Amino acid sequence: MIATMIGVQAACRAIHSAPQRVRAMARRFPLHFSFALLPLLLPLIPAGAQQSVAGADLVVARPVIDMYRNPDADSDVVSQALYGTDVLSIGRQQGWYRIRTADGYTGWIQAADAQSLHGAPYAPDGRAVRVASLSANVYREPDVTRHAPLLRLPWEARLQTQAAPQPSDSGRWIQVQLVDGRSGWVQRGDVSAGFAPLSIDAMLALARRFLGVTYTWGGVSSFGFDCSGFTQMLERQRGIEMPRDADLQAAWSGVIEVQRKDLRPGDLLFFGASASHITHTGMYIGGGEFIHDTTHDHPGVQISRLDDMPWTKLLVAARRIK
Repeated sequence: MIATMIGVQAACRAIHSAPQRVRAMARRFPLHFSFALLPLLLPLIPAGAQQSVAGADLVVARPVIDMYRNPDADSDVVSQALYGTDVLSIGRQQGWYRIRTADGYTGWIQAADAQSLHGAPYAPDGRAVRVASLSANVYREPDVTRHAPLLRLPWEARLQTQAAPQPSDSGRWIQVQLVDGRSGWVQRGDVSAGFAPLSIDAMLALARRFLGVTYTWGGVSSFGFDCSGFTQMLERQRGIEMPRDADLQAAWSGVIEVQRKDLRPGDLLFFGASASHITHTGMYIGGGEFIHDTTHDHPGVQISRLDDMPWTKLLVAARRIK
């Protein structure tokens, strides 16, 4: 099986310098050999969020939306955007917008998945909360039993509060205004009004909260990540905005090269046929182990040993945030 996998990787060698869509395929190539792990429950950690784009004219109106290569739901997914994120439209066809997210990624979304901002941002500073649980329900009234939730939102989704959150606020519920103008209620324990960048240790503790979250091609949310979407999200919790693709992360000016013998917890690991043909990424957590999102019989976020096959042969680069 190892020989087969490496052979498939070799077939990707000619596409590294191709456009965004092909790089997206390479960064998320589904490496193998995972083991079953149970989620580890940890205390709530304030969440960062996908950044909004300067000059944005649309806001994401679904919990998670797919960004397609072409204006066609049968084309491949290149990335995703989360509820409450302001994005910029750079093209339009009937029933579709071509958008750009803050990390520079572009793709086509269905028009029904976004709302016009009408010149004002959604969830501006001082009136924003971020989902700080793996998922959070938004209700039509402050009660969990009377009605089904209006929305189920993933980690990092943004919501606009009806009033600016106050440090003295202590009630169970927060009233929010949804993207479509409706009013809703979210439980205070599911969201965070502030954001303090995490230390490396806190980021690694956070990473374990996602163990078992399924692998999703193009995924950037707690409903399903791909490998580079997962590491990008983790670094965002440190206040660091890094590129979306694994190969671009390895070449990014914000990192320095690290030798395998010098690895420290929090370093980024890159795997592939060679350093110029990276197809997978993960994060070193110490003790010879790393956490990553991969796919095989048990697709999802998991911990693997760096000395195990195939990882020990496929490790081609390691980087540390400057």
